[in-house]
Amino acid sequence: MPDDDEPTLVSAAPQRKLAVILAADVAGYSRLMETDEEGTHERLQGLLRNIVRPSVEGHKGRIFKSAGDGFLAEFASAIEAVRCAVEVQQAAAERNTEVAQDRRLVFRMGINLGDVLADQEDVFGDGVNVAARLEAMAEPGSVLITHSVHEHVDRKLPVQFVDQGGCSLKNIARPVRVFRVIWETTVPASTIRGHGGPDSEPSLPQVASIAVLPFAALGNDAEQEYFADGLAEDLITDLSKVDGLLVIARHSSFAYRDRFLDLRTIARELGVRYLVEGSVRRASTRLRISAQLIDASNVSCLWAERLDRDLADVFALQDEVVGKVIGALAHVLPTAKPLPKRRVTDLEAYDLFVRGRALATQSLRETRAARPLLIRAIEIDPGFAGAHAWLAMSHHFDALYYGEPIDEHRAAARTAAEKAVETDPQNADAHIVLGYLRAYEGEFEAGVAEFEQGLRLNPNHSAGWAHLADLRVFEGHAIEAVECAENSFRLNPYPPGDHYSFLGWAQYAAGRYQDAVETLRHPQAGGPGSKRNLAAALAQLGRTEEARETGREFLSEFPNFSARQWGKTQPFRNDADRQHFIDGYVKAGLPE
Repeated sequence: MPDDDEPTLVSAAPQRKLAVILAADVAGYSRLMETDEEGTHERLQGLLRNIVRPSVEGHKGRIFKSAGDGFLAEFASAIEAVRCAVEVQQAAAERNTEVAQDRRLVFRMGINLGDVLADQEDVFGDGVNVAARLEAMAEPGSVLITHSVHEHVDRKLPVQFVDQGGCSLKNIARPVRVFRVIWETTVPASTIRGHGGPDSEPSLPQVASIAVLPFAALGNDAEQEYFADGLAEDLITDLSKVDGLLVIARHSSFAYRDRFLDLRTIARELGVRYLVEGSVRRASTRLRISAQLIDASNVSCLWAERLDRDLADVFALQDEVVGKVIGALAHVLPTAKPLPKRRVTDLEAYDLFVRGRALATQSLRETRAARPLLIRAIEIDPGFAGAHAWLAMSHHFDALYYGEPIDEHRAAARTAAEKAVETDPQNADAHIVLGYLRAYEGEFEAGVAEFEQGLRLNPNHSAGWAHLADLRVFEGHAIEAVECAENSFRLNPYPPGDHYSFLGWAQYAAGRYQDAVETLRHPQAGGPGSKRNLAAALAQLGRTEEARETGREFLSEFPNFSARQWGKTQPFRNDADRQHFIDGYVKAGLPE
Protein backbone atom coordinates (compact mmCIF):
# COMPACT_ATOMS: atom_id res chain seq x y z
CA MET A 1 0.00 0.00 0.00
CA PRO A 2 1.35 3.43 -0.78
CA ASP A 3 1.88 5.98 1.89
CA ASP A 4 -0.96 8.54 2.16
CA ASP A 5 1.38 11.29 1.05
CA GLU A 6 2.70 9.33 -1.90
CA PRO A 7 0.95 10.10 -5.22
CA THR A 8 -0.84 7.20 -6.87
CA LEU A 9 0.02 6.71 -10.55
CA VAL A 10 -3.13 6.02 -12.56
CA SER A 11 -3.07 5.30 -16.27
CA ALA A 12 -5.64 7.54 -17.96
CA ALA A 13 -8.23 5.62 -19.97
CA PRO A 14 -8.52 6.54 -23.66
CA GLN A 15 -11.03 9.33 -24.29
CA ARG A 16 -13.47 9.54 -27.20
CA LYS A 17 -13.48 12.70 -29.28
CA LEU A 18 -14.08 14.01 -32.79
CA ALA A 19 -10.88 14.63 -34.74
CA VAL A 20 -9.68 15.20 -38.27
CA ILE A 21 -7.11 12.57 -39.23
CA LEU A 22 -4.61 12.99 -42.06
CA ALA A 23 -2.91 9.78 -43.21
CA ALA A 24 0.03 9.92 -45.62
CA ASP A 25 2.63 7.58 -47.06
CA VAL A 26 5.19 7.65 -49.84
CA ALA A 27 4.10 5.91 -53.03
CA GLY A 28 6.47 3.12 -54.14
CA TYR A 29 8.62 3.45 -51.03
CA SER A 30 9.83 -0.18 -51.08
CA ARG A 31 11.07 0.20 -54.64
CA LEU A 32 12.85 3.44 -53.76
CA MET A 33 14.52 1.82 -50.73
CA GLU A 34 15.63 -1.15 -52.81
CA THR A 35 17.28 1.18 -55.33
CA ASP A 36 18.91 3.56 -52.82
CA GLU A 37 18.24 2.73 -49.18
CA GLU A 38 20.39 5.35 -47.46
CA GLY A 39 19.64 8.13 -49.92
CA THR A 40 15.87 7.50 -49.82
CA HIS A 41 15.82 7.43 -46.01
CA GLU A 42 17.87 10.62 -45.79
CA ARG A 43 15.67 12.48 -48.31
CA LEU A 44 12.46 11.39 -46.57
CA GLN A 45 13.75 12.52 -43.19
CA GLY A 46 14.66 15.88 -44.72
CA LEU A 47 11.17 16.15 -46.22
CA LEU A 48 9.55 15.36 -42.87
CA ARG A 49 11.86 17.71 -40.98
CA ASN A 50 11.77 20.70 -43.33
CA ILE A 51 8.28 20.55 -44.85
CA VAL A 52 5.88 18.13 -43.19
CA ARG A 53 6.38 18.86 -39.48
CA PRO A 54 6.50 22.68 -39.84
CA SER A 55 3.35 22.58 -41.99
CA VAL A 56 1.45 20.29 -39.59
CA GLU A 57 2.42 22.44 -36.60
CA GLY A 58 1.72 25.65 -38.51
CA HIS A 59 -1.83 24.43 -39.12
CA LYS A 60 -2.32 23.57 -35.42
CA GLY A 61 -2.00 19.81 -35.86
CA ARG A 62 0.28 17.16 -34.41
CA ILE A 63 1.89 14.02 -35.81
CA PHE A 64 0.95 11.21 -33.44
CA LYS A 65 2.45 8.31 -35.34
CA SER A 66 5.17 7.90 -37.96
CA ALA A 67 6.41 4.83 -39.80
CA GLY A 68 9.25 4.30 -42.21
CA ASP A 69 7.30 5.62 -45.18
CA GLY A 70 4.56 7.84 -43.78
CA PHE A 71 2.78 9.48 -40.85
CA LEU A 72 -0.57 10.05 -39.17
CA ALA A 73 -1.57 13.51 -37.93
CA GLU A 74 -4.61 14.88 -36.11
CA PHE A 75 -6.19 18.32 -36.39
CA ALA A 76 -9.06 20.06 -34.64
CA SER A 77 -10.09 21.82 -37.90
CA ALA A 78 -10.97 20.20 -41.24
CA ILE A 79 -10.00 23.42 -43.04
CA GLU A 80 -6.53 23.42 -41.45
CA ALA A 81 -6.04 19.71 -42.27
CA VAL A 82 -6.86 20.21 -45.97
CA ARG A 83 -4.73 23.34 -46.12
CA CYS A 84 -1.83 21.41 -44.61
CA ALA A 85 -2.22 18.49 -47.04
CA VAL A 86 -2.29 20.76 -50.09
CA GLU A 87 0.63 22.82 -48.79
CA VAL A 88 2.76 19.69 -48.25
CA GLN A 89 1.85 18.24 -51.66
CA GLN A 90 2.70 21.53 -53.39
CA ALA A 91 6.01 21.88 -51.55
CA ALA A 92 6.95 18.25 -52.24
CA ALA A 93 6.07 18.66 -55.93
CA GLU A 94 8.23 21.79 -56.12
CA ARG A 95 11.16 19.90 -54.58
CA ASN A 96 10.69 17.06 -57.05
CA THR A 97 11.22 19.30 -60.07
CA GLU A 98 14.98 18.98 -59.53
CA VAL A 99 14.91 15.23 -58.80
CA ALA A 100 15.04 12.40 -61.35
CA GLN A 101 11.66 10.77 -62.00
CA ASP A 102 12.68 7.41 -60.52
CA ARG A 103 13.94 8.99 -57.24
CA ARG A 104 11.02 11.28 -56.41
CA LEU A 105 9.25 11.07 -53.06
CA VAL A 106 5.52 11.49 -53.70
CA PHE A 107 2.90 11.35 -50.95
CA ARG A 108 -0.57 9.83 -51.13
CA MET A 109 -2.95 11.36 -48.59
CA GLY A 110 -6.37 10.66 -47.08
CA ILE A 111 -8.31 12.84 -44.64
CA ASN A 112 -11.29 11.82 -42.51
CA LEU A 113 -13.35 13.51 -39.81
CA GLY A 114 -14.69 10.98 -37.33
CA ASP A 115 -14.94 9.62 -33.82
CA VAL A 116 -11.61 8.39 -32.41
CA LEU A 117 -10.13 7.09 -29.19
CA ALA A 118 -7.19 9.09 -27.87
CA ASP A 119 -4.76 8.77 -25.01
CA GLN A 120 -1.78 10.97 -24.21
CA GLU A 121 0.30 9.62 -27.09
CA ASP A 122 -1.80 7.70 -29.60
CA VAL A 123 -5.04 8.07 -31.55
CA PHE A 124 -6.85 5.03 -32.89
CA GLY A 125 -10.25 3.69 -33.89
CA ASP A 126 -12.57 3.74 -36.90
CA GLY A 127 -11.90 7.41 -37.69
CA VAL A 128 -8.19 6.67 -38.13
CA ASN A 129 -8.81 3.47 -40.11
CA VAL A 130 -10.97 5.26 -42.68
CA ALA A 131 -8.26 7.91 -43.26
CA ALA A 132 -5.65 5.16 -43.72
CA ARG A 133 -7.82 3.25 -46.20
CA LEU A 134 -8.46 6.44 -48.10
CA GLU A 135 -4.74 7.17 -48.33
CA ALA A 136 -4.14 3.66 -49.69
CA MET A 137 -6.54 4.23 -52.61
CA ALA A 138 -5.24 7.73 -53.44
CA GLU A 139 -3.18 8.36 -56.54
CA PRO A 140 0.44 9.49 -55.94
CA GLY A 141 0.50 13.24 -55.36
CA SER A 142 -3.24 13.46 -54.62
CA VAL A 143 -5.45 14.07 -51.58
CA LEU A 144 -8.75 12.27 -50.95
CA ILE A 145 -11.24 13.39 -48.31
CA THR A 146 -14.43 11.87 -46.92
CA HIS A 147 -17.87 13.44 -47.16
CA SER A 148 -17.66 14.47 -43.49
CA VAL A 149 -14.58 16.58 -44.26
CA HIS A 150 -16.09 17.95 -47.48
CA GLU A 151 -19.10 19.32 -45.59
CA HIS A 152 -16.77 21.50 -43.49
CA VAL A 153 -14.45 22.76 -46.23
CA ASP A 154 -16.59 23.10 -49.35
CA ARG A 155 -16.41 26.66 -50.78
CA LYS A 156 -14.20 27.80 -47.90
CA LEU A 157 -10.87 27.14 -49.63
CA PRO A 158 -9.48 28.10 -53.06
CA VAL A 159 -9.52 24.48 -54.21
CA GLN A 160 -12.08 22.32 -55.96
CA PHE A 161 -13.53 18.94 -55.09
CA VAL A 162 -14.43 16.18 -57.52
CA ASP A 163 -17.03 13.74 -56.22
CA GLN A 164 -15.76 10.16 -56.57
CA GLY A 165 -19.07 8.68 -55.33
CA GLY A 166 -19.50 5.96 -52.72
CA CYS A 167 -16.34 3.86 -52.40
CA SER A 168 -15.78 0.49 -50.73
CA LEU A 169 -12.82 0.64 -48.36
CA LYS A 170 -10.99 -2.43 -47.10
CA ASN A 171 -12.41 -3.73 -43.79
CA ILE A 172 -14.95 -0.88 -43.65
CA ALA A 173 -18.46 -2.29 -43.83
CA ARG A 174 -20.27 0.73 -45.24
CA PRO A 175 -19.52 2.58 -48.50
CA VAL A 176 -17.82 5.93 -47.90
CA ARG A 177 -18.46 8.92 -50.14
CA VAL A 178 -15.11 10.29 -51.29
CA PHE A 179 -13.97 13.56 -52.88
CA ARG A 180 -10.68 14.30 -54.61
CA VAL A 181 -9.09 17.67 -53.81
CA ILE A 182 -7.97 19.66 -56.85
CA TRP A 183 -5.58 22.59 -56.65
CA GLU A 184 -3.14 24.54 -58.78
CA THR A 185 -0.04 22.51 -59.56
CA THR A 186 2.39 24.99 -57.98
CA VAL A 187 1.45 28.65 -58.32
CA PRO A 188 3.12 31.04 -55.91
CA ALA A 189 1.30 34.33 -55.46
CA SER A 190 3.99 36.17 -57.39
CA THR A 191 3.06 34.32 -60.60
CA ILE A 192 -0.48 35.63 -60.77
CA ARG A 193 -0.86 37.14 -64.23
CA GLY A 194 -0.34 40.84 -64.11
CA HIS A 195 0.90 40.64 -60.54
CA GLY A 196 4.11 38.79 -61.21
CA GLY A 197 4.93 40.66 -64.41
CA PRO A 198 3.91 40.74 -68.06
CA ASP A 199 5.45 37.36 -68.85
CA SER A 200 3.94 35.39 -65.97
CA GLU A 201 1.33 32.79 -66.94
CA PRO A 202 -1.01 30.60 -64.90
CA SER A 203 0.10 26.98 -64.72
CA LEU A 204 -2.17 24.22 -65.98
CA PRO A 205 -4.36 22.97 -63.12
CA GLN A 206 -5.10 19.32 -62.41
CA VAL A 207 -8.82 19.94 -62.91
CA ALA A 208 -10.32 20.12 -66.42
CA SER A 209 -10.02 23.75 -67.51
CA ILE A 210 -11.74 25.68 -70.29
CA ALA A 211 -12.15 29.15 -71.77
CA VAL A 212 -14.95 30.33 -74.06
CA LEU A 213 -13.65 32.82 -76.63
CA PRO A 214 -15.96 35.57 -77.93
CA PHE A 215 -18.19 34.29 -80.71
CA ALA A 216 -17.77 36.02 -84.05
CA ALA A 217 -20.88 37.93 -85.16
CA LEU A 218 -21.42 37.29 -88.88
CA GLY A 219 -23.04 40.39 -90.25
CA ASN A 220 -22.62 44.16 -90.15
CA ASP A 221 -25.31 44.83 -87.55
CA ALA A 222 -23.88 46.01 -84.21
CA GLU A 223 -26.83 44.37 -82.47
CA GLN A 224 -25.52 41.01 -83.62
CA GLU A 225 -22.30 41.61 -81.69
CA TYR A 226 -24.27 42.13 -78.48
CA PHE A 227 -26.25 38.99 -79.20
CA ALA A 228 -23.15 36.89 -80.00
CA ASP A 229 -21.39 38.11 -76.85
CA GLY A 230 -24.49 37.36 -74.82
CA LEU A 231 -24.63 33.77 -76.06
CA ALA A 232 -20.92 33.24 -75.29
CA GLU A 233 -21.27 34.78 -71.83
CA ASP A 234 -24.28 32.59 -71.02
CA LEU A 235 -22.26 29.57 -72.14
CA ILE A 236 -19.50 30.64 -69.70
CA THR A 237 -22.06 30.97 -66.88
CA ASP A 238 -23.59 27.56 -67.58
CA LEU A 239 -20.25 25.77 -67.85
CA SER A 240 -19.16 27.44 -64.61
CA LYS A 241 -21.81 25.42 -62.78
CA VAL A 242 -20.40 22.06 -63.92
CA ASP A 243 -18.69 20.11 -61.14
CA GLY A 244 -14.96 19.61 -61.68
CA LEU A 245 -14.58 22.20 -64.45
CA LEU A 246 -12.45 25.35 -64.08
CA VAL A 247 -13.84 28.10 -66.34
CA ILE A 248 -12.04 31.34 -67.15
CA ALA A 249 -14.08 34.51 -66.62
CA ARG A 250 -15.50 36.52 -69.50
CA HIS A 251 -13.28 39.52 -68.78
CA SER A 252 -10.17 37.48 -69.57
CA SER A 253 -11.38 35.23 -72.40
CA PHE A 254 -12.97 38.17 -74.21
CA ALA A 255 -9.61 39.97 -74.07
CA TYR A 256 -8.68 37.82 -77.09
CA ARG A 257 -11.24 39.45 -79.36
CA ASP A 258 -9.54 40.48 -82.63
CA ARG A 259 -6.16 39.15 -81.44
CA PHE A 260 -4.85 36.79 -84.08
CA LEU A 261 -2.98 34.31 -81.90
CA ASP A 262 -2.79 30.58 -82.35
CA LEU A 263 -4.93 28.50 -80.02
CA ARG A 264 -1.98 26.97 -78.18
CA THR A 265 -0.75 30.44 -77.21
CA ILE A 266 -4.18 31.57 -76.02
CA ALA A 267 -4.65 28.41 -73.95
CA ARG A 268 -1.17 28.72 -72.46
CA GLU A 269 -1.68 32.36 -71.49
CA LEU A 270 -5.04 31.62 -69.89
CA GLY A 271 -3.79 28.42 -68.24
CA VAL A 272 -6.43 26.12 -69.75
CA ARG A 273 -6.46 22.95 -71.80
CA TYR A 274 -9.75 23.36 -73.67
CA LEU A 275 -11.15 26.22 -75.75
CA VAL A 276 -14.60 26.86 -77.20
CA GLU A 277 -14.87 29.13 -80.21
CA GLY A 278 -17.61 29.79 -82.70
CA SER A 279 -19.73 32.20 -84.68
CA VAL A 280 -23.31 33.43 -84.69
CA ARG A 281 -25.46 34.53 -87.60
CA ARG A 282 -28.88 35.99 -86.87
CA ALA A 283 -31.12 36.71 -89.82
CA SER A 284 -34.82 37.49 -89.66
CA THR A 285 -36.39 34.60 -87.73
CA ARG A 286 -33.47 32.17 -88.12
CA LEU A 287 -30.34 31.64 -86.06
CA ARG A 288 -27.17 29.72 -86.92
CA ILE A 289 -24.50 28.87 -84.36
CA SER A 290 -21.26 27.21 -85.41
CA ALA A 291 -19.15 26.05 -82.50
CA GLN A 292 -16.22 23.78 -81.79
CA LEU A 293 -14.43 22.45 -78.73
CA ILE A 294 -10.63 22.31 -79.07
CA ASP A 295 -8.09 20.37 -77.00
CA ALA A 296 -5.30 22.96 -77.13
CA SER A 297 -2.66 20.50 -75.91
CA ASN A 298 -2.56 19.02 -79.42
CA VAL A 299 -4.98 21.38 -81.23
CA SER A 300 -7.42 18.55 -81.91
CA CYS A 301 -11.15 19.12 -82.37
CA LEU A 302 -13.22 17.19 -79.82
CA TRP A 303 -16.58 18.40 -81.09
CA ALA A 304 -17.80 20.70 -83.86
CA GLU A 305 -21.27 21.36 -85.15
CA ARG A 306 -23.38 23.88 -87.02
CA LEU A 307 -26.81 24.32 -85.50
CA ASP A 308 -29.66 25.99 -87.40
CA ARG A 309 -32.81 26.85 -85.46
CA ASP A 310 -35.72 29.27 -85.34
CA LEU A 311 -34.75 32.37 -83.40
CA ALA A 312 -37.52 31.62 -80.91
CA ASP A 313 -35.62 28.44 -79.95
CA VAL A 314 -32.49 30.32 -78.88
CA PHE A 315 -32.76 29.28 -75.22
CA ALA A 316 -33.17 25.59 -76.04
CA LEU A 317 -30.23 26.01 -78.41
CA GLN A 318 -28.05 27.37 -75.60
CA ASP A 319 -28.90 24.33 -73.50
CA GLU A 320 -28.06 22.07 -76.43
CA VAL A 321 -24.61 23.62 -76.94
CA VAL A 322 -23.79 23.31 -73.21
CA GLY A 323 -24.91 19.68 -73.24
CA LYS A 324 -22.74 18.87 -76.25
CA VAL A 325 -19.64 20.49 -74.71
CA ILE A 326 -20.17 18.57 -71.46
CA GLY A 327 -20.70 15.38 -73.44
CA ALA A 328 -17.47 15.91 -75.37
CA LEU A 329 -15.61 16.34 -72.07
CA ALA A 330 -17.14 13.22 -70.48
CA HIS A 331 -13.72 11.56 -70.28
CA VAL A 332 -12.45 14.25 -67.89
CA LEU A 333 -15.77 15.04 -66.19
CA PRO A 334 -17.01 11.62 -65.09
CA THR A 335 -19.33 12.98 -62.41
CA ALA A 336 -20.82 15.92 -64.36
CA LYS A 337 -24.60 15.97 -64.31
CA PRO A 338 -26.89 17.63 -66.88
CA LEU A 339 -27.72 21.19 -65.91
CA PRO A 340 -31.37 22.11 -65.32
CA LYS A 341 -33.08 23.61 -68.35
CA ARG A 342 -33.33 27.37 -68.35
CA ARG A 343 -36.72 29.02 -68.13
CA VAL A 344 -37.65 30.41 -71.57
CA THR A 345 -37.69 34.21 -71.59
CA ASP A 346 -38.98 36.76 -74.04
CA LEU A 347 -36.52 37.35 -76.89
CA GLU A 348 -36.91 41.14 -76.81
CA ALA A 349 -36.23 41.11 -73.07
CA TYR A 350 -33.18 38.94 -73.68
CA ASP A 351 -31.83 41.39 -76.28
CA LEU A 352 -32.18 44.27 -73.82
CA PHE A 353 -30.60 42.18 -71.08
CA VAL A 354 -27.47 41.21 -73.03
CA ARG A 355 -26.93 44.84 -74.08
CA GLY A 356 -27.36 46.04 -70.50
CA ARG A 357 -25.10 43.34 -69.09
CA ALA A 358 -22.45 44.15 -71.71
CA LEU A 359 -22.47 47.82 -70.72
CA ALA A 360 -22.25 46.96 -67.03
CA THR A 361 -19.24 44.69 -67.58
CA GLN A 362 -17.39 47.02 -69.97
CA SER A 363 -16.84 49.68 -67.33
CA LEU A 364 -18.14 50.59 -63.90
CA ARG A 365 -19.09 53.98 -65.25
CA GLU A 366 -21.33 52.34 -67.87
CA THR A 367 -23.54 50.78 -65.19
CA ARG A 368 -25.81 53.80 -65.26
CA ALA A 369 -26.29 53.48 -69.02
CA ALA A 370 -27.13 49.80 -68.49
CA ARG A 371 -29.88 50.49 -65.99
CA PRO A 372 -32.69 51.67 -68.35
CA LEU A 373 -32.13 48.62 -70.57
CA LEU A 374 -32.37 46.24 -67.63
CA ILE A 375 -35.46 48.00 -66.27
CA ARG A 376 -37.13 47.71 -69.68
CA ALA A 377 -36.25 44.01 -69.86
CA ILE A 378 -37.94 43.48 -66.47
CA GLU A 379 -41.02 45.41 -67.61
CA ILE A 380 -41.36 43.01 -70.56
CA ASP A 381 -40.60 39.90 -68.50
CA PRO A 382 -41.04 40.53 -64.74
CA GLY A 383 -39.78 37.02 -63.98
CA PHE A 384 -36.41 37.51 -65.70
CA ALA A 385 -34.10 36.74 -62.75
CA GLY A 386 -30.89 37.59 -64.62
CA ALA A 387 -32.14 41.12 -65.37
CA HIS A 388 -33.10 41.65 -61.71
CA ALA A 389 -29.64 40.41 -60.64
CA TRP A 390 -27.76 42.74 -62.98
CA LEU A 391 -30.01 45.67 -62.07
CA ALA A 392 -28.95 44.97 -58.48
CA MET A 393 -25.31 44.92 -59.63
CA SER A 394 -25.79 48.29 -61.35
CA HIS A 395 -27.13 49.96 -58.21
CA HIS A 396 -24.54 48.18 -56.07
CA PHE A 397 -21.66 49.49 -58.20
CA ASP A 398 -23.00 53.04 -57.83
CA ALA A 399 -23.22 52.65 -54.05
CA LEU A 400 -19.80 51.01 -53.78
CA TYR A 401 -17.77 53.26 -56.06
CA TYR A 402 -19.61 56.53 -56.62
CA GLY A 403 -21.70 57.01 -53.48
CA GLU A 404 -24.42 59.28 -54.85
CA PRO A 405 -26.57 58.58 -52.85
CA ILE A 406 -25.38 55.41 -51.07
CA ASP A 407 -28.54 54.58 -49.11
CA GLU A 408 -30.83 54.97 -52.12
CA HIS A 409 -28.68 52.76 -54.37
CA ARG A 410 -28.19 50.10 -51.69
CA ALA A 411 -31.94 49.92 -51.08
CA ALA A 412 -32.64 49.60 -54.81
CA ALA A 413 -29.89 46.98 -55.16
CA ARG A 414 -31.25 44.92 -52.28
CA THR A 415 -34.81 45.00 -53.64
CA ALA A 416 -33.63 43.84 -57.06
CA ALA A 417 -31.32 41.14 -55.64
CA GLU A 418 -34.05 39.76 -53.36
CA LYS A 419 -36.41 39.62 -56.34
CA ALA A 420 -33.80 37.75 -58.39
CA VAL A 421 -33.21 35.17 -55.62
CA GLU A 422 -36.96 34.75 -55.14
CA THR A 423 -37.49 34.25 -58.88
CA ASP A 424 -34.51 31.96 -59.43
CA PRO A 425 -32.76 30.55 -56.33
CA GLN A 426 -30.08 29.13 -58.65
CA ASN A 427 -28.85 32.56 -59.78
CA ALA A 428 -25.33 32.96 -58.36
CA ASP A 429 -25.04 36.67 -59.24
CA ALA A 430 -28.13 37.43 -57.18
CA HIS A 431 -26.89 35.59 -54.08
CA ILE A 432 -23.47 37.27 -54.29
CA VAL A 433 -24.69 40.85 -54.59
CA LEU A 434 -27.39 40.23 -51.94
CA GLY A 435 -24.73 38.78 -49.64
CA TYR A 436 -22.53 41.84 -50.05
CA LEU A 437 -25.41 44.18 -49.28
CA ARG A 438 -26.53 42.22 -46.23
CA ALA A 439 -22.98 42.16 -44.85
CA TYR A 440 -22.62 45.94 -45.19
CA GLU A 441 -26.02 46.49 -43.62
CA GLY A 442 -25.04 44.68 -40.42
CA GLU A 443 -26.30 41.17 -41.27
CA PHE A 444 -22.74 39.90 -41.56
CA GLU A 445 -23.19 36.16 -41.00
CA ALA A 446 -26.26 36.04 -43.25
CA GLY A 447 -24.35 37.99 -45.90
CA VAL A 448 -21.41 35.58 -45.88
CA ALA A 449 -23.85 32.66 -46.09
CA GLU A 450 -25.43 34.22 -49.22
CA PHE A 451 -21.95 34.65 -50.70
CA GLU A 452 -21.04 31.05 -50.03
CA GLN A 453 -24.32 29.89 -51.57
CA GLY A 454 -23.52 31.92 -54.70
CA LEU A 455 -20.10 30.26 -54.95
CA ARG A 456 -21.62 26.83 -54.42
CA LEU A 457 -23.86 27.52 -57.41
CA ASN A 458 -20.98 28.94 -59.47
CA PRO A 459 -17.54 28.07 -58.08
CA ASN A 460 -15.93 29.84 -61.06
CA HIS A 461 -17.39 33.27 -60.19
CA SER A 462 -14.16 35.29 -60.13
CA ALA A 463 -15.83 38.50 -58.94
CA GLY A 464 -17.51 36.50 -56.19
CA TRP A 465 -14.15 35.23 -54.94
CA ALA A 466 -12.68 38.76 -55.10
CA HIS A 467 -15.55 40.23 -53.08
CA LEU A 468 -15.47 37.31 -50.64
CA ALA A 469 -11.85 38.31 -49.95
CA ASP A 470 -13.24 41.68 -48.84
CA LEU A 471 -15.63 40.01 -46.39
CA ARG A 472 -12.96 37.60 -45.10
CA VAL A 473 -10.88 40.66 -44.10
CA PHE A 474 -13.84 42.01 -42.15
CA GLU A 475 -14.26 38.59 -40.48
CA GLY A 476 -10.64 38.72 -39.33
CA HIS A 477 -9.53 35.87 -41.61
CA ALA A 478 -6.80 37.66 -43.55
CA ILE A 479 -4.99 34.54 -44.80
CA GLU A 480 -8.25 33.14 -46.20
CA ALA A 481 -8.89 36.55 -47.75
CA VAL A 482 -5.59 36.42 -49.65
CA GLU A 483 -6.41 32.89 -50.84
CA CYS A 484 -9.84 34.00 -52.09
CA ALA A 485 -8.35 36.98 -53.93
CA GLU A 486 -5.63 34.85 -55.52
CA ASN A 487 -8.30 32.38 -56.64
CA SER A 488 -10.12 35.21 -58.40
CA PHE A 489 -6.94 35.90 -60.41
CA ARG A 490 -6.67 32.26 -61.45
CA LEU A 491 -10.21 32.40 -62.79
CA ASN A 492 -9.68 35.83 -64.34
CA PRO A 493 -6.03 36.28 -65.44
CA TYR A 494 -6.85 39.67 -67.02
CA PRO A 495 -9.09 41.02 -64.23
CA PRO A 496 -10.75 44.40 -63.81
CA GLY A 497 -8.91 46.85 -61.57
CA ASP A 498 -10.91 46.17 -58.42
CA HIS A 499 -9.45 42.62 -58.24
CA TYR A 500 -6.03 44.18 -57.55
CA SER A 501 -7.62 46.41 -54.94
CA PHE A 502 -9.17 43.44 -53.11
CA LEU A 503 -5.92 41.45 -53.24
CA GLY A 504 -3.87 44.39 -51.93
CA TRP A 505 -6.43 45.02 -49.18
CA ALA A 506 -6.19 41.37 -48.08
CA GLN A 507 -2.39 41.38 -48.22
CA TYR A 508 -2.27 44.48 -46.02
CA ALA A 509 -4.65 42.84 -43.54
CA ALA A 510 -2.33 39.81 -43.44
CA GLY A 511 0.69 42.03 -42.74
CA ARG A 512 2.20 41.32 -46.16
CA TYR A 513 2.98 44.98 -46.79
CA GLN A 514 5.56 44.54 -49.56
CA ASP A 515 3.19 42.25 -51.48
CA ALA A 516 0.44 44.83 -51.01
CA VAL A 517 2.67 47.58 -52.42
CA GLU A 518 3.50 45.51 -55.52
CA THR A 519 -0.16 44.63 -56.08
CA LEU A 520 -1.56 48.12 -55.55
CA ARG A 521 1.08 49.72 -57.77
CA HIS A 522 -0.01 47.61 -60.72
CA PRO A 523 -1.12 49.91 -63.59
CA GLN A 524 -4.54 48.24 -63.68
CA ALA A 525 -5.22 48.60 -59.94
CA GLY A 526 -8.43 50.57 -59.50
CA GLY A 527 -11.10 51.52 -57.01
CA PRO A 528 -10.90 54.21 -54.33
CA GLY A 529 -9.24 51.84 -51.85
CA SER A 530 -6.13 51.24 -53.95
CA LYS A 531 -4.21 54.45 -53.24
CA ARG A 532 -5.46 54.62 -49.66
CA ASN A 533 -4.22 51.11 -48.86
CA LEU A 534 -1.03 51.61 -50.87
CA ALA A 535 -0.24 54.65 -48.71
CA ALA A 536 -0.88 52.61 -45.55
CA ALA A 537 1.32 49.70 -46.72
CA LEU A 538 4.19 52.08 -47.57
CA ALA A 539 3.84 53.71 -44.17
CA GLN A 540 3.99 50.34 -42.38
CA LEU A 541 7.21 49.59 -44.29
CA GLY A 542 8.72 52.85 -43.00
CA ARG A 543 8.72 54.44 -46.48
CA THR A 544 7.20 57.61 -45.05
CA GLU A 545 7.83 60.06 -47.89
CA GLU A 546 6.37 57.72 -50.53
CA ALA A 547 3.42 57.03 -48.21
CA ARG A 548 2.66 60.70 -47.71
CA GLU A 549 2.92 61.45 -51.44
CA THR A 550 0.49 58.63 -52.21
CA GLY A 551 -1.75 59.87 -49.40
CA ARG A 552 -1.82 63.35 -50.95
CA GLU A 553 -2.84 61.84 -54.30
CA PHE A 554 -5.67 60.00 -52.58
CA LEU A 555 -6.85 63.13 -50.76
CA SER A 556 -6.93 65.08 -54.02
CA GLU A 557 -9.75 62.71 -55.07
CA PHE A 558 -11.35 62.29 -51.64
CA PRO A 559 -10.63 65.52 -49.72
CA ASN A 560 -13.18 64.83 -46.96
CA PHE A 561 -11.71 61.48 -45.93
CA SER A 562 -11.36 60.77 -42.20
CA ALA A 563 -9.71 57.53 -41.04
CA ARG A 564 -11.87 57.18 -37.93
CA GLN A 565 -15.09 58.11 -39.74
CA TRP A 566 -14.21 55.55 -42.42
CA GLY A 567 -13.63 52.95 -39.70
CA LYS A 568 -17.10 53.52 -38.25
CA THR A 569 -18.72 52.63 -41.59
CA GLN A 570 -16.83 49.34 -42.07
CA PRO A 571 -18.25 46.03 -40.72
CA PHE A 572 -15.10 44.73 -39.02
CA ARG A 573 -15.83 41.97 -36.51
CA ASN A 574 -12.73 42.83 -34.44
CA ASP A 575 -11.75 46.35 -33.40
CA ALA A 576 -8.06 45.43 -33.65
CA ASP A 577 -8.44 44.73 -37.38
CA ARG A 578 -10.19 48.07 -37.90
CA GLN A 579 -7.46 49.85 -35.94
CA HIS A 580 -4.74 48.16 -38.04
CA PHE A 581 -6.04 50.01 -41.11
CA ILE A 582 -6.67 53.28 -39.28
CA ASP A 583 -3.11 53.25 -37.91
CA GLY A 584 -1.71 52.73 -41.41
CA TYR A 585 -3.76 55.61 -42.83
CA VAL A 586 -2.71 57.98 -40.04
CA LYS A 587 0.96 57.01 -40.45
CA ALA A 588 0.60 57.88 -44.13
CA GLY A 589 -0.57 61.37 -43.22
CA LEU A 590 -4.29 60.92 -43.88
CA PRO A 591 -6.58 62.87 -41.53
CA GLU A 592 -7.53 60.93 -38.41
